[in-house]
Amino acid sequence: MSNARRSSVRRSCQYAIASGPCMLLDLSTERTMRIDWKRIHALALEEVDATVAALPETLPAPLRARAQALAVTFERRPNAAHLRDGIEPDTLGLFVGPERDYEETTPLPLPPQIILFLENIWDFAEADEEFFREEVQTTYLHELGHYLGLDEDDLYERDLE
Repeated sequence: MSNARRSSVRRSCQYAIASGPCMLLDLSTERTMRIDWKRIHALALEEVDATVAALPETLPAPLRARAQALAVTFERRPNAAHLRDGIEPDTLGLFVGPERDYEETTPLPLPPQIILFLENIWDFAEADEEFFREEVQTTYLHELGHYLGLDEDDLYERDLE
């Protein structure tokens, strides 16, 4: 997937929780592969926890506490409502809610959160565990950037496209 495509698959929206194993048909090789939801969820949680733990080294103190308190949820893929709203089915992550600068003054009923679509990230990583972890971190930081008010150009300049 090109960098431009990687940027375009990250959008803002919300998603309902799903769980359990899933069967996927890999049309390029015409084989069925089973995604172990518990395994990829555990890997993603571990990677996000490590990334959040490293934030004190990378963010100024005023931003650190807010970023560390930001909710992160893990979902399989965008749902039908997302697709109707124009969200691509291969979206990797979404930021939902008000940006940090507007959090206290917005009438939005939902608190800000980051949603990572783990099966899409697993597919993007081509089932490579190390690449999956890297992409979870990149996607998390990309969405955190949206919370902090960065746009796609800002994220591109920081190699978070």
